[in-house]
Amino acid sequence: MKTRILFTLTAFALFITEFAMAQPGLPSAPSQAPIDGGLGLLAAAGGAYAIKKLRDKKKNEEENIDL
Repeated sequence: MKTRILFTLTAFALFITEFAMAQPGLPSAPSQAPIDGGLGLLAAAGGAYAIKKLRDKKKNEEENIDL
């Protein structure tokens, strides 16, 4: 009888911890943010700036060679 009570209490304690530590799911799907708006303009501006810097560097190197 003592073994049966000990087994029941141990099984009960193990199952209770499983329920107590269970985490709830997400409340709803996360909202998606649009990326296309300003990010495309920012990428285009970055590309234009990089091209300008490369052209200025090439022009500066050509001027230094002529001296």
